[in-house]
Amino acid sequence: MIRRKLFAIVAGLLFLSSLAYAQSAFDPAAYQPVGSEIAAYLKPLAAINVKVTVEDAKIDGENLDIYLSSLVSDYPLRDNHVSDIYAIASRHFPDKKIRIHANGSLLEELSSNFYREQDPKASKKKSAKKSVARSSISIVEETTKPYGISKGLQDRHIALWHSHGLYFDQTTQRWEWQRCRLFQTVEDKYTQGYVIPFIVPMLENAGANVFLPRERDIQKNEVIVDNDKVLGGYTEDSGSYMWSNGESFGFANPKETYLHGENPFTMGTYRIARVLSQQDMKGKSAKSESVAEWIPSVPETGEYSVYVSYKTLPNSTDAAYYTVKFKDGEREFKVNQQMGGGTWIYLGTFLFDKGSADQGVYLTNLNKDLKASKEVRVVTADAVKFGGGMGNIARTVNPEKQLPYEVEPFVSGHPRFTEGSRVWLQWAGYADTVYSQTNNVNDYTDDYASRGRWVNVLSGGSSKNPDFQGLKVPVDLSFAFHTDAGTFLDDSIVGTLMIYTKMSNGSDKYPTGESRMLAREYADIVQTQIVDDIRANFHEKWSRRGLWDRSYAESRMPNVPAVLLEFLSHQNFADMKFGHDPDFRFLVSRAIYKGMLKFLSMKDGIPYVVQPLPVKDFAAVLEKNGGQNRVRLTWTPVEDRLEPTATAKRYVVYTRINGSSFDNGVVVDAPEAVIPVESNRIYSFKVAALNEGGLSFPSEILSVGIAEGATAKEGAVMIVNGFNRVSGPASFQSKDSTLAGFYSEKDHGVPYMYDLTYTGDQYEFRREKEWITNDDPGFAASYSDYEDKVVAGNRFDYPYVHGKAFMKLGYSFVSASAGAVMAGNVKLEDYAIADFIMGKQAQTRIDVEGQPVRYETFPVALQKAIADYAAAGGNILVSGAYIGSDLWDGYNVTDEGKKFAQDVLKFKWSNHFASRNNVVKSVANPFGFSGKFTFNNKLNDKIYIVETPDGLLPAAKDAYTIFRYPGNNISAAVAYKGEYRVVSFGFPIETLECCCQIDHLIEEVANFFEK
Repeated sequence: MIRRKLFAIVAGLLFLSSLAYAQSAFDPAAYQPVGSEIAAYLKPLAAINVKVTVEDAKIDGENLDIYLSSLVSDYPLRDNHVSDIYAIASRHFPDKKIRIHANGSLLEELSSNFYREQDPKASKKKSAKKSVARSSISIVEETTKPYGISKGLQDRHIALWHSHGLYFDQTTQRWEWQRCRLFQTVEDKYTQGYVIPFIVPMLENAGANVFLPRERDIQKNEVIVDNDKVLGGYTEDSGSYMWSNGESFGFANPKETYLHGENPFTMGTYRIARVLSQQDMKGKSAKSESVAEWIPSVPETGEYSVYVSYKTLPNSTDAAYYTVKFKDGEREFKVNQQMGGGTWIYLGTFLFDKGSADQGVYLTNLNKDLKASKEVRVVTADAVKFGGGMGNIARTVNPEKQLPYEVEPFVSGHPRFTEGSRVWLQWAGYADTVYSQTNNVNDYTDDYASRGRWVNVLSGGSSKNPDFQGLKVPVDLSFAFHTDAGTFLDDSIVGTLMIYTKMSNGSDKYPTGESRMLAREYADIVQTQIVDDIRANFHEKWSRRGLWDRSYAESRMPNVPAVLLEFLSHQNFADMKFGHDPDFRFLVSRAIYKGMLKFLSMKDGIPYVVQPLPVKDFAAVLEKNGGQNRVRLTWTPVEDRLEPTATAKRYVVYTRINGSSFDNGVVVDAPEAVIPVESNRIYSFKVAALNEGGLSFPSEILSVGIAEGATAKEGAVMIVNGFNRVSGPASFQSKDSTLAGFYSEKDHGVPYMYDLTYTGDQYEFRREKEWITNDDPGFAASYSDYEDKVVAGNRFDYPYVHGKAFMKLGYSFVSASAGAVMAGNVKLEDYAIADFIMGKQAQTRIDVEGQPVRYETFPVALQKAIADYAAAGGNILVSGAYIGSDLWDGYNVTDEGKKFAQDVLKFKWSNHFASRNNVVKSVANPFGFSGKFTFNNKLNDKIYIVETPDGLLPAAKDAYTIFRYPGNNISAAVAYKGEYRVVSFGFPIETLECCCQIDHLIEEVANFFEK
């Protein structure tokens, strides 16, 4: 009986156990409907090829845990998305308390804290995270800036890099790009077109110190001045505390090239001196300061980046004062030598004159911040580097590979800015354990793996990476800018992917104890900012790809929040039609800067302000105040419709006299300034908008000059800059879409300032051609003849060129933007001559449906201003490559525009492809014009190219051809003399090949106006 009862009890227990097991066992079919509904809900959030399913489920009484596919975390989730997904699950399982998981996190943990805080309706609950106090120290601070920044990126240190770069392939035994040449660029250079001209200046304008593991300077010359080189430009002036050699090694440059493992920062010595305080300089026993000087022998006038180096010691000063003297200017910098020793530390980029001995870098041992001190502090001095230079790291095959022949080490032969981080980091003093993870076996791997290691050494020992030995720079975050592959045959966009890494070396924490999920937040903010801004300004259907948690070295290895951006597809024609446009690059770069700013603001719980946009409608006119000539500058701030905080509060006005450098600027509160000027000098001005978040990009440059003996406005010339265009190259595609590409022979486009992304023209236009190798990449394949060169773009400084020529003839001149003329801020009738610089201004449109037309040569308002001036009897000079073709063959052609050209400017259009050579010659004419001139029709680094000048024909009885293009004898210029006078050139005057030609042609025009 007892045995039967025991058997019944055991059987019952087994039954209950099996029942419980059945209740908790996962049945995929039971969860397929909820998975499908969630998948359909998520699909519109991003262009992700992810199969969303319920991979597991666990029931514990009334509690239900649902485990979705881990890649659900690729979606950018917000609180409303999470709520909606929970609501979907609750409809399927109404009697359960549900928790939903994906990729090891609860779904609500994947929702962005930043966007929760931006939503006024959302709960302000945040997941508890350990926070590290923001660093208030900065490695470099310019003390001569006339303004401060309080809500930007001041005291921030950012590690930033663009993808790839030249490396040595040990298999093929050659230097090569890591990607193939497509659409006139290569990824290794293409991403530089965002980082160098846009992202880095934006971050620095917000107050950040930016570090790059690749050379940032495009200057091919490099001058090293070092204490170890006798008669090399290094000198000392020793005061009370004398300079002496340090106890350990420093930099020397004894070799022309360096082999693997050779470190120039261990080949020499450094100098050291005790720091003086202010108290030391006072009283009867006052001490004198010691100064180290680095005077470069600059081989060519131009802009050179300046890098200093020093030794960090236990008693190093936190305030080493450097003065950089350059062409007619100087800047002072305070460098914290308690960090960053033993590598190149960037100060800035400056204009240096060839061979001048009055320029260089000066370091004092006086700490201007230190009133008195009982501690002994020291300042150290090592080499100073001017310019980027050419690659000097020689590579060969690892000896262990035992080839049947010897490969002598050799350098890339390219400018250093084209090379990857593997070689730059060696030249910058980092150990081979940083730049060669593979121990000299695989340079490709070494290059991408070096970047995260570099971040950790750079930040090691700081508050951001306390347990890692390194240079003690408190790096706040790192950012890797890449582009991706992938292609569509239509106008579909591949779009923007962002990558972060949740786990590194088995840990989900940074060395500070902060969660590595911060990187997801960082990635989400930046990706959202990029996509939202592009959709609002360029392409409303720009594709947002995933928010990937993947184990990529560049996002996994850094011990600080790190992301890797795959911005667009360099292989996809539709992407690259946007990607070559400088306005597009500016917008994307600004989005990245804003994303970083907002992430750090959220992370540290501090307010932010976005730096303003550049000003517009700039004008510089002369006025008199008693006997004093003055320039009145006026401009208009630009509101950013995407950023309410990006409002200009003040402005910085910069002045340049003659051909010198711009000064350090003065701050003004209103959008105007009045500046005294003297005669026989040319004054140039630019303006930047300012707020608590930082400084905008500068305006165009305007110039004024009062000729010797002239007074304001008497015979003055008004120079109107109508050339503000920037654009990518011309593009096309056949109706059947079998042929497509960029057609630079028609128009290379106009870079912003310069272009360092161009490799050569596209030569393969057949879309069916597939990639075979990087040397045979199929569709979009491009030449390599310009891959080591920089191409000049619109430098926004042409009123100076024209004005200088007029001033030589005794004319005073002023200048204004076309925007200021159209806004009515300038009266052309006040001036004897109006010179309209049109350059390569032309109606421009990215060749995708729905894109707006920009950069019209003669907007209606400008046509009216010129017509009114002509009616008042003015003298008009117009020059530009599209002044006719834009009115007859542009995107928006009107009868009114043609009538303006014929009735006011007295020409009609003949041909836009008027000449393939660059010569114009005078022909018999009633006005006495004479001469032969040559304009630039080749890519170079000095002045923009004119590929296709305009042919212009006389359109009135008293209008005549005055110059022709030899060979086909198409009319190149037309002059008219009647109730007013006008001269129109189908090529830009500023592109003539020497100043003497510009002077001559301007003189011809002035003589015509005077007769």
